Amino acid sequence: MTAEFRNEGHATGVVRRVLRLEGAAALGIGILLYRQSGGEWGWLALTFFAPDLSLLGYLGGRRVGAIAYNAAHSYAGPALLFLAAVLSGENVARLGALIWVAHIGFDRMLGYGLKYATAFTDTHLGPIGIGRKAPAVASQNQGGHA
Repeated sequence: MTAEFRNEGHATGVVRRVLRLEGAAALGIGILLYRQSGGEWGWLALTFFAPDLSLLGYLGGRRVGAIAYNAAHSYAGPALLFLAAVLSGENVARLGALIWVAHIGFDRMLGYGLKYATAFTDTHLGPIGIGRKAPAVASQNQGGHA
């Protein structure tokens, strides 16, 4: 397994809280800009969870699933779509990019981070799911910092 897909730790403490607050900000700003750009509530509700179709990648295994999920839950995708929309003047693509940003922010706010291929529940924001415990990472408690 390549290094970028091994779970070698995750954000904890204040850093994790800041990343989740950033997610809340992306959710709010994405929805605000979507509405200010003429987006309708019905289309937002209908398409908000579209990026989660990437979960189907897990049918191909953990590695394929993590790649598919991370591709759909990175801000790079909506940023490129938004740029293309601005350059082309295409408002529908701009609205789609804003919904996409809002969705990613929503997930991050809830603690759903980018996935490691070690397990579906292992994310850069920490483990998800009931009863999950963080993997032991020696560097987390060095120097007495929690």
